Amino acid sequence: MTATTTPAGDLCSVPALLRRNAREFGTRTAYREKEYGIWQSWTWAETLQEIEWLAMGFLALGMERGDHVAIIGRNRPDHYWSMVAAQMCGAVPVPLYQDAVAEEMAYVLEHCGARFVVCGDQEQVDKVIDIQERLHQIEHVLYHDKRGMRKYDHEHLNWLRDIRDEGKASHYRHEEELHRREAELSYDSTCVMLYTSGTTGKPKGVVLSNRNIIETSKNSSEFDHLRAEDEILAYLPMAWVGDFIFAMGQAYWNGFCVNCPESADTMMTDLREIAPTYFFAPPRVFESQLTSVMIRMEDAGSVKRWLFRHYMALARRVGPAILDGKPVGPIDRLRYALGEFAVFGPLKNALGFSRVRVGYTAGEAIGPEIFEFYRSLGINLKQLYGQTEASVFIAQQPDNEVRADTVGVVSPGVEIRIDETGEIFYRSPGTFVEYYKNPESTASTKDAEGWVATGDAGFFEEGSGHLRIIDRAKDVGKMADGSLFAPKYVENKLKFFPDILEAVVFGNARDYCTAFINIDLTAVGNWAERNNIAYASYQELAGHPKVLETIRFHVEDVNRSVAQDPMLSACQIHRFLVLHKELDADDGEMTRTRKVRRRIIEEKYADLIAALYDGSESIFTTTEVTYEDGRKGSISATLKLVDAATAPVGKSQGMAAE
Repeated sequence: MTATTTPAGDLCSVPALLRRNAREFGTRTAYREKEYGIWQSWTWAETLQEIEWLAMGFLALGMERGDHVAIIGRNRPDHYWSMVAAQMCGAVPVPLYQDAVAEEMAYVLEHCGARFVVCGDQEQVDKVIDIQERLHQIEHVLYHDKRGMRKYDHEHLNWLRDIRDEGKASHYRHEEELHRREAELSYDSTCVMLYTSGTTGKPKGVVLSNRNIIETSKNSSEFDHLRAEDEILAYLPMAWVGDFIFAMGQAYWNGFCVNCPESADTMMTDLREIAPTYFFAPPRVFESQLTSVMIRMEDAGSVKRWLFRHYMALARRVGPAILDGKPVGPIDRLRYALGEFAVFGPLKNALGFSRVRVGYTAGEAIGPEIFEFYRSLGINLKQLYGQTEASVFIAQQPDNEVRADTVGVVSPGVEIRIDETGEIFYRSPGTFVEYYKNPESTASTKDAEGWVATGDAGFFEEGSGHLRIIDRAKDVGKMADGSLFAPKYVENKLKFFPDILEAVVFGNARDYCTAFINIDLTAVGNWAERNNIAYASYQELAGHPKVLETIRFHVEDVNRSVAQDPMLSACQIHRFLVLHKELDADDGEMTRTRKVRRRIIEEKYADLIAALYDGSESIFTTTEVTYEDGRKGSISATLKLVDAATAPVGKSQGMAAE
């Protein structure tokens, strides 16, 4: 591995990058935030001033070198500024998932020993107060939004703006100390600590240095030719490494603008207003957008539906080739240009993608049909492969070499090797320092030479050098007859259909595959309304005979597609059921990043899995659920188990386009 040297003085930390940006891009917009329907903006020079005042306010509160500062809330400038201000003070920012319940937060806050907690609003403050008596190390709770906070005990509770104003007023007393601490920051100082999603156990605190973040941001920015003129929409959880790299690492390296939406409810509207040039989303976001498009098309008039289907058929055939600069006949180019005017352009504008120059998806595999849909519109959507422990980037797709079945080539500065079992290992300048307070896990994940075990199985294609991911190594198995079992491959095909929100496939060491399915309440509810089908709940709609029949058609369509791949044809689904509840992170069934916790699901729903394999036609079950306020309850239902036809190997005609 090529060693990376410490760069020139103004590039060795995020606060140092901030000072460079204030010098070189001082009047350029650094942040925008929409509040009360109005966009407010701050230049890089103004951002530096705000962060310095906030950092000096932290010093006035007694923030010490090495303190951990928890950040809980939605994407907004004050929260990003709190992270940089903490870094200036020599402290370590630790963003948490704002939708986590109090018990989840308690583990992270106790594990990192946070003395300071920055909260977005009253809801987050209440969670911290609920657990504060058990966590005696929390000394100061700061909040951004004052609404509802008036009657609280403010002895150790402060409005973030008051702390900023205190820093501004007392800057003569703290400036020298702040500059001293900032000068102490090096390439190997801790930049941030991010907790893993914890799919197999308690979350681990991943310690990332300035070297990890800055080198990765530099290399990935050069790979995609990012520049100061780019704009992003920061809407993903701040506790997720992707948001930190895109909205902090790359934003500060390049000096581009970070836009913060008003709320999750207005995100799509705000996306259209900003029209970012650089966009990232996990597959679920692209899936939900496609579902919304399909719903609107079903409700459109006959002429609009015909135009959409006509031009989308053309787009699927020639759009990706035009995007990649490949030869396409003049007639098709002309027809595609007409489609851009009549369909593709308005659709991209409605989605907020009219200016996207570089788009990425990652986190889990995206269905190939969904991926091709966006590329056929002329959106430069690509895939990358990464992990928190890698500061995101391990492999990514170069322009004009984009395919749905690979994650691209090795990212700049990264090395990859694949062992005899097919597991992928990497090392790079972005490789994490350690798991906080967990030397055993650090040693088992990263060896003495810096190679990190990903837990994923894959291989390099001969000739192209592209990496293909099969599945999580622990999830890839064998059917009873020795055939390969790769559940994610089938699940992604199922989730292409707008009616299907989530799928979990079983079959390891068994004679055949079965599946749990969650319907998409928005899509299926819209269908029910169009067909005058009354329903009172998700559970009632999920068990409707016509819904089960529709899902069966989808499963059989996927079976025909899976049958085309001789290596994975044994993964066709023989039986399935539609769950009576949505899989939920609050119930422990998914992570906060919406990854399925397979082992927990297998244990929790063992009775349903057994029924899928014992020939039962229905089963009564009771399931414990967690409500939004943390209370526990239960729901009961009788579920129908549905048989699905399988297809002969190699005889498929492929999945339906719509």
